[in-house]
Amino acid sequence: MSVTLADVAARAGVSAATVSRVLNGNYPVAGATRNRVLRAVEELEYVVNGPASALAAATSDLVGVLVNDIADPFFGIMAGAVQSEIGHATRKLAIVCNTGGSPERELTYLTLLQRQRAAAVVLTGGAVEDPAHGEALAARLRRLDAAGSQVVLCGRPPLGAAAAGPHPLTVTFDNRGGARRLTDHLLTLGHRRLGYLAGPAARTTTRHRLEGHRTAMAAAGLADDAERLTAHGAYDRASGYDGALELLRRDPDLTAILAANDTVALGVCAALRDRGLRIPQDVSVTGFDDLPFAVDAMPALTTVRLPLHAAGARAGRLALGREDAPPGGVATFRGDLMVRDSTAPPRR
Repeated sequence: MSVTLADVAARAGVSAATVSRVLNGNYPVAGATRNRVLRAVEELEYVVNGPASALAAATSDLVGVLVNDIADPFFGIMAGAVQSEIGHATRKLAIVCNTGGSPERELTYLTLLQRQRAAAVVLTGGAVEDPAHGEALAARLRRLDAAGSQVVLCGRPPLGAAAAGPHPLTVTFDNRGGARRLTDHLLTLGHRRLGYLAGPAARTTTRHRLEGHRTAMAAAGLADDAERLTAHGAYDRASGYDGALELLRRDPDLTAILAANDTVALGVCAALRDRGLRIPQDVSVTGFDDLPFAVDAMPALTTVRLPLHAAGARAGRLALGREDAPPGGVATFRGDLMVRDSTAPPRR
């Protein structure tokens, strides 16, 4: 049975008229009362229907773009492409919502965008692997869909098969395949003592890239080493620096370190230089993503190039309904291996 306005009023301890005023925003309501009503709406997953459905379906000119960190080029490039596509084709306003990697803030922004009747929402970057958050996220996306908002996932996998309700259009990357190609490249060069610096353990991007690496290591008979020589950290330079020192502590004879992304790889390179080790003569280093600075690093980074701008632009077109949905609702972009000067020895 669908939730009614009266149900929300009963949960909040106010009249139905007060609930209507809060939702319509056309009459002043005390802050504490407003918060109670909005909390009841959230808990009951209430969506306006019946005679007021026209209001719920009347989306605004707003498009929300959620990113973990706008200062990170990975997110900045995708968000910029989404915004350019929207600004070029329509008169809609794209706003970037910076979650700082907080699952709670992600949910809050989705609720706020629903209340603003956003025409579309694009969520970028990996998802948090937590069942409670997954359920809460699916609930927010159901409400957005019911309110007429087009939701697109960009750079993250589709919702799990167990998620109820509509499944958003998805633009994703083959992180597993890219990571396996990187590891295979090092193995082909003759490396057998490989360390891996993974991202945060609770992120889908982290898991998929680590799975690709371990698949290649297992095929080479090095599964045990892959387990022992993996360290987790944030997707930042400091984690790369500290993680490289930790891996060298575990195995001083490492000949290669694979980093979770290009930013982490910069930290790895700095740590190796401070230890007096040469790249790639003593230790090879790889990144992931091929961010703009990767080719200008010293030495230039071997990495996997993800088509971040193309993915963001496609997500923008899908959000606006300017491009047909891909087969099965999912478009997957392959990453290309970019071999540069940060990898070579040993071949003994």
